[in-house]
Amino acid sequence: MDLHQYLRVLSRRWRVIAFMALLGAAAGVLASGIATPQYRATTTLFATIQSGDDTSQLYQGNSFTQARVQSYADIVASPQVTEPVVESLKLNMTPSELGSRISAEAPVNTVLVRLTVTDTRAARAARISNAVADRFAQVITELESPDGDMAESPVRLTVVQPAAVPPAPSSPKTTLNVALGLAVGMLLGLGIGVALETVDTSMRDSKALAECLAAAAGPPVLSSIVHDSRASRRPVSLRDDTHSPRAEGFRKLRVNLQFAEVGRPPKVIAVTSPLPREGKSSVSVNLAATLAEEGARVCLIDCDLRRPSVHSALGLVRDAGLTTVLVGKAGVREVLQSAGSFSVLTSGMIPPNPTQILGSAQFASVLHDLAEDFDHIVVDTPPVLPFADTPAMAQAVDGYLLVARAGRTSRGQILDALRILERVNVPVLGAVLNAAPARGDGEAHGYAYRYQPKPDSTGRLSALVPARLAPRRGAPANGHKPPAPAKTRS
Repeated sequence: MDLHQYLRVLSRRWRVIAFMALLGAAAGVLASGIATPQYRATTTLFATIQSGDDTSQLYQGNSFTQARVQSYADIVASPQVTEPVVESLKLNMTPSELGSRISAEAPVNTVLVRLTVTDTRAARAARISNAVADRFAQVITELESPDGDMAESPVRLTVVQPAAVPPAPSSPKTTLNVALGLAVGMLLGLGIGVALETVDTSMRDSKALAECLAAAAGPPVLSSIVHDSRASRRPVSLRDDTHSPRAEGFRKLRVNLQFAEVGRPPKVIAVTSPLPREGKSSVSVNLAATLAEEGARVCLIDCDLRRPSVHSALGLVRDAGLTTVLVGKAGVREVLQSAGSFSVLTSGMIPPNPTQILGSAQFASVLHDLAEDFDHIVVDTPPVLPFADTPAMAQAVDGYLLVARAGRTSRGQILDALRILERVNVPVLGAVLNAAPARGDGEAHGYAYRYQPKPDSTGRLSALVPARLAPRRGAPANGHKPPAPAKTRS
């Protein structure tokens, strides 16, 4: 992966990365909280040579001492040192346990020995360190004295800096643990994000959907509908937010549909999707509203006899609808309902055999009769993969429109749906990417300005002008007509 791909993973999987980073930081805090504080007390000893009067002898003695102190550091934790200390201080530990808490170092080219003791109590650490230093000096004197005569030992260790009670514990280091946990968590989160991105075959944007369809020699992507959190409360985008990017996406879908089949423009368009909850009903409703925007006569039919939803989105009655006509209880024009600019035939009561009903000649006859009265028929159908209803109505429709949801519909689901629809010899007019990200999608463009009403001299709202061209509050009125909105290229 290159830098651009890693940045894309960061933008898409930032929640996972942030969660793992916070989890790592929390682990660092927890580790510091449960760890027992450790205190370190250090005693410094100075090694001297006892013989030598002239400069040459002193120099040789100093070289001798520097060479010897390197070996002294290895004796600090020996039983000769630790056993007497444990007995004298009456420590609740064995000599070997005390030895594991002692460390010593002899800096190169010096005659110093630094002895450090680690303990869970600050005062006890200092007391043990000083006791070990005293015993250590005795042991070295005994080892260096000839015939065990300590008075004649040429080497003497003197405590030059006794251990003081440490004011703060040396461990745990909370800041370091949190920083380390944060870094490890971020790396793990990035790794998980890369793994998820690798196995994720969902359609993230219109470019990915177009590449998927092109690889299968499928239809083009006719439009990309941006995600709008208010879509459930405002089902008809052209009515509730005329100039929104979502409404413009449906207008683009209408224009591209006109060129889908140039020789035989489709009149009865079935809108479907591979799986439920991908937005096919929302696309159906807004497609009908968009086609009616130019003054065409449009009828929307809810043929999803498994889970109908058009009636609830538009606030209509469901019980009198398509199945009411098919069982002969009413004529089709008697149960048509108005949704403002277009007519709606709701599903009616849910039948036990939807596939047989939608594949019947009677259903095809109803669509044929409606096609004589309307310029466009939009049919909301069940999902393709779980049910056979949509392919069963192939004889009654002119083409299919396949809806995929960004971040949910996978590549395999789209290809499987295309293969099913291709078997019925009815063209798939194109695909629509629903709930596309407002940023990062090649077709999801915002607008440079928004529209707002401008009051005239009488105070009434007389015109719509771009917000950037509206006069500022407090600006002098010159009585001139405001300039026309400048056209911007999208």
